[in-house]
Order: sequence, then structure tokens, then C-alpha cells
Amino acid sequence: MRSLFKRSAAALAITAALLSAPSAASAQDGNAITVTYKDDIATLDPAIGYDWQNFSIIKALFDGLMDYEPGTATLRPGLAESYEISPDGKVFTFKLRDGVKFHNGRAMTADDVKYSFERTVNPATQSPGAGFLGSIEGFDAMQSGTATALSGVRIVDPRTVEVMLSRPDATFLSVMALNFSFIVPREEVEKSGADFGRNPVGTGAFKLAEWTLGQRLVLEKNPDYYREGAPKLEGITFEIGQEPVVSLLRVQNGEVDVPGDGIPPAKFREVMGNPEEAARVVEGVQLHTGYITMNTKAAPFDDLKVRQAVNMAINKERIVQIINGRATPANQPLPPTMPGYVEGFEGYRYDVEAAKKLLAEAGHEGGFETELFVANVDPQPRIAQAIQQDLAAVGIKASIQSLAQANVIAAGGSAEGAPMIWSGGMAWIADFPDPSNFYGPILGCAGAADGGWNWAKYCNEALDRKAADADAMVDPAKAAERAAAWGEVYRQVMADAPWVPVFNEKRYTMRSARMGGDDALYVDPVNTPMNYRYVETR
Repeated sequence: MRSLFKRSAAALAITAALLSAPSAASAQDGNAITVTYKDDIATLDPAIGYDWQNFSIIKALFDGLMDYEPGTATLRPGLAESYEISPDGKVFTFKLRDGVKFHNGRAMTADDVKYSFERTVNPATQSPGAGFLGSIEGFDAMQSGTATALSGVRIVDPRTVEVMLSRPDATFLSVMALNFSFIVPREEVEKSGADFGRNPVGTGAFKLAEWTLGQRLVLEKNPDYYREGAPKLEGITFEIGQEPVVSLLRVQNGEVDVPGDGIPPAKFREVMGNPEEAARVVEGVQLHTGYITMNTKAAPFDDLKVRQAVNMAINKERIVQIINGRATPANQPLPPTMPGYVEGFEGYRYDVEAAKKLLAEAGHEGGFETELFVANVDPQPRIAQAIQQDLAAVGIKASIQSLAQANVIAAGGSAEGAPMIWSGGMAWIADFPDPSNFYGPILGCAGAADGGWNWAKYCNEALDRKAADADAMVDPAKAAERAAAWGEVYRQVMADAPWVPVFNEKRYTMRSARMGGDDALYVDPVNTPMNYRYVETR
């Protein structure tokens, strides 16, 4: 029998951790499961939450007008029973389902839809996703403070909402399935105020039963959920504060059902070398790019030559090896499977001497000092160390700030921003399968606002206009033309070099022997990291 423990000291340390860990609901409760995470969930407010850890939990608690077929990127109606689009592509009329209830028992109406959209757009909410609703008529007026309502959202009757756009938007239905447009009850938001993210009330398949900060978060089945046959589970317990290596061992011991932080890279070969365990590993292609941001609004990264030099300094092949080859080196923001990806694009070659020359031309012949922020979950700190070494080779001394991912996100979204951020573990996996999603929130001007995810603080207004023109191509017959237009946008992004695209990562996760359901639900392309509404126990 193969031993899980290689050294006695390690065995004692891990055993102690297991003994001190909370008992798992899945071990006793039949149709409830346990998921572990190292860090606490930052928020469950759909207008605010925007990291991979809370993304799928929010989707378990709330719904939007549109949804996706489970395990796919195929859109379907959600809280809307049906919809109609005007011939010019600028007016969307949604008919709401009858009998949908919030977790507090109140029926959802068209008023809730209007309120929810306006709450996200309202600058006081500081939603990092407000820009997704930017095509709705009245958006600019609300953002500037000259209006308190979206003129483009009209309540026809309690079950009908009409949304008028200021321009055609090929992504609008996808945005209606994104958490920033999820529907919330005004009375619960007003009751909880800034704490709504800790006291979420939605229409979703699950509702919050318990949240002990730093320890556990428990969801229970919503018996009034509008989708027949969902959810499959009675409940989910998220245990917080679990080191990924310990979480993996608990999955191997049958005490935990899913390691939320994935399979630790240091343990990947060991797991794949065990046929029984390898059979429970789920692999999926995800629309992902890991990248390094540089704060383009602050010296020295306000200098294009410095940013180009950093691009040339990074050895991407070596970084891919740190994660056991579970990625391919990237040379542009879009992943290879996304429409708009530029085939044959070379990007910036790895060239230490050329990087040094550019730095000298920029007045930094002796290099400079900076900070590199990184999430503190393995393998991210090790990747940051590799980046640090690459930067040192061209004279850049980067001190690593290894923090909980919520703190890294806060630093990147603050007004002053962070000098450099390695995005691994936090960004960017597509919110929806469209090239625009890799631009607006993380490279567009709107995303550079306080609380936004454009951590490079990059704003090219001319490029924003080109992006808007690309999204105005709503005719499916122009799909190839639209993809080409997006390709040109990303060529220009790389010319401005606000990022270093590092790799496109595959997703691997593991499930316990008692977990059932289609593999696609565990690497769901739009419910990252997994679709809690449809996974089930055997």
C-alpha cells in the first residue's frame, strides 16, 4: 500500500493540522458537501464580488435575467422567462418568470430589476463591474452624478422590463448572466447597508445559513428555487483557513469533497501517479490568462520603454515549469481559444540584454526598486519569486508583498494602485466567452476607476472607442469581422505594454469519491471554479 507520508516530521505536522480541523459536514450529512479554502471570502454582494473564490458562491445565492446551460457557455433565459430584441439591436424586452421569490419570501418584480441595475451603476456602490452596464441609456448620467436613475430601464408592468441601449452591444445578453446584473431586494440592501455582502439575500438555489468569519460559511438549499431539479445538494459547508496541502490530504482521506484552492503544484505529480486518485482529477480548458500588471500612472512604469523592458525580462517557459507544465506561455491578453486571438503574433521575446538596453535608454541603467504584490496561496509566491529573479537579472529590485488575495485586490483597485501585481490565483478567467471581457474590466478606462480591476491603471480612450465599435457589431454574419477588430485592439494593447502576459493556464481540480455529476460542472467555464447548483453526491 502506497504511503501518503514520506517523512515522519511532515507526517506529524499534517496529522496535527487534520486533528485541529473542523469536522466535515460531508462525512455525516449525506447530501451535503464540504469545500475548503485557505482565505476567507471577501464579500457575497453580487455588485461587488469579483474574484474567482466568491464568483461561483455568488452564483449559487443570486440569479440574473439570463443564465447558462449547466457546464457550458450556452446562454439561456434565467429569471427572465423570455426576451425580445428590437431589429436595431438596441431595445431588449424581458418577460419575468412568475412566482420567483427572494430568500426572505417576497416575490421578485420588475422594480427589483431596475433597482439592481441602478445600484450597480451608482458610483456610491463602487462596483468594479459598473462598466459592464455601460451600454444602457443613462449610464453616463448616473456615473457623473447628474442623474439618480437609468433612463434606459423602463418598467412596463410588474413582470415586464424594457432596457434601451445607447448603442448596439453584442455582449448585452451575456452581461445579463453576470453577477453585476443579478437581482437583489431593495429592503434587504437598505437594512444591511454596507454589510449586505455579509448578509446576502437573493433568489438563488442556496441561501446563507451561517457565516463565521475566518472559520466557515454554510449554505442551505432554497426549497423555493424556481429551477426544477436544482439544487442537487441539501447544503454546502465552506471551511476557511485550510492550507491547500492539508485540504488535499483531507480529500484523499474522504473528509472533504473538493479542495477549493485546487491541487497544490507540489503534490500534482504524486496525485497523478496514483491511478485511483488520478481518476478523480478533473481537467478542463479555461479561458484564462495570468499576467503581471505595471502601474502606468506612476513612475517608473509611466515610461513605455520600462514596460517593454519588463516584458522582455520575464522567462515565461521557466514559470510554466513551476506549475508542472499546466499552462502554455502567453504573448497577448486573449487566450488561444478565444475569438480575436491573433495567430502568429510574436509579442515581446525573452531577451535580457535588450531589456537592459531599454532600461538604460529610459534613464534606469542601474535599475530601480519596486514592489510586486502576490496572493499568498501556493504556487503564487513561488511564481513571484521567479519573476523577482528575472527582474533582478536586468537590475530591477522587486520586494515581494505576499498577502491574502482580498488584500492584493484592494491594493490594485485603490486610487494609488500597486506598482506591480502578479495576477495568478485572482485573474483573469473570462466572465463570459467573448473577447470584450478581457478588455473592459481589466484594460478599459472604466476599469481603472477606484475599486476596479484594471490594476495597470491603463486608459487609452481611442482604444476604448475601437472596442465599443467592435461590440457594436451585433450581426452574427459579422462575427469574423468583429473578431478581427478585437485582434487589432489587443495588438495596440501590447504596443502600449501595460501588462506582461505570462501564461494561459489549464484548470485541474479533484473531487471526493462520493461526488457525482458531469465533469464539466467542476471546471464550469462560466461558474468558476464549479457549478454548485448542479453538482451532486452519488
